[in-house]
Amino acid sequence: MDKNKKEKRYRRLYKQIQDLIVKGSNNPLSNMATINAVLYHKMETFFWCGFYLFQDGKLQVGPYQGALACINLPAGTGVCQAAVSQRKILIVPDVDAFPGHIACDGRAKSEIVLPVFDREGIIRGVLDVDSRSLDSFDEVDAAELEKIVRLVYFPEG
Repeated sequence: MDKNKKEKRYRRLYKQIQDLIVKGSNNPLSNMATINAVLYHKMETFFWCGFYLFQDGKLQVGPYQGALACINLPAGTGVCQAAVSQRKILIVPDVDAFPGHIACDGRAKSEIVLPVFDREGIIRGVLDVDSRSLDSFDEVDAAELEKIVRLVYFPEG
């Protein structure tokens, strides 16, 4: 999908997700579930879409859509932990080339991970999106997904 078309789709999805959350939720977990459902079913390159949340000092799977997920992500390894430690969005064009990548499903070929910040600026988890194709994610995905992820704790936009 070209970048212009992708931006327009993300903007429509943002509005749809925001409307759903504002009308019916005051719960970050419900917001995460809504975000996953919309993205997974509307973005054809999304093979797996879900949140990992901090529980007892480790990242554990939260709401998601797609194939069975790893329940726990070991500290110090993987793209999700790297995004947390670097406090930034990570785009991985080829997961097999990422040192320490955790392969929950061998069919995943590329990935984007976005930290989820609460109102105090504390990272509560990450949004992890996998694709079956190499090099599926770019700066458009990063910018637009960042806006969508903010809806977890900032539904008013």
